[in-house]
Amino acid sequence: HVQLVESGGGSVQAGGSQRLSCTARTGTFSSACMGWIRQVSGQERELIASISSDGTTTYTDSVKGRVTISQDYAKNTVYLQMNGLAPEDTAVYYCAAGPSLGQWSYWGQGTQVTVS
Repeated sequence: HVQLVESGGGSVQAGGSQRLSCTARTGTFSSACMGWIRQVSGQERELIASISSDGTTTYTDSVKGRVTISQDYAKNTVYLQMNGLAPEDTAVYYCAAGPSLGQWSYWGQGTQVTVS
C-alpha cells in the first residue's frame, strides 16, 4: 500500500508560481507511474502531467510550457512546478500512483490551488 500526501497548495496571484509536492509516506513509487490530476469545481478530474519510472513525462496541452513534473527518489517525492498561473488553474490538485499511465491505484488527499 502506498500512502501519498500532497502539500504546497494555497492562494497565488495570476502570473505567479506554485510548487506542489507529493510524498509517499508508506511504500515507494520508484517503479510506478506518477501523475498529477486536477479537478476544477463542477468538472471531471483531468490528468495534467505524468512521469513514468524511466523519467518519461507527459503534459496536457493546457499546461505545456508552464508546468514541470519531476521526481526525487531519495525523498520519495514527486513535484509539480507551475508557472504563469491563471484563474482557470484554480482546482484541487491530486497526485496519484499506479503501474502505468492512467491506471491509478493510489491517490493523495488533494491540495487546493486558488489563483486570483
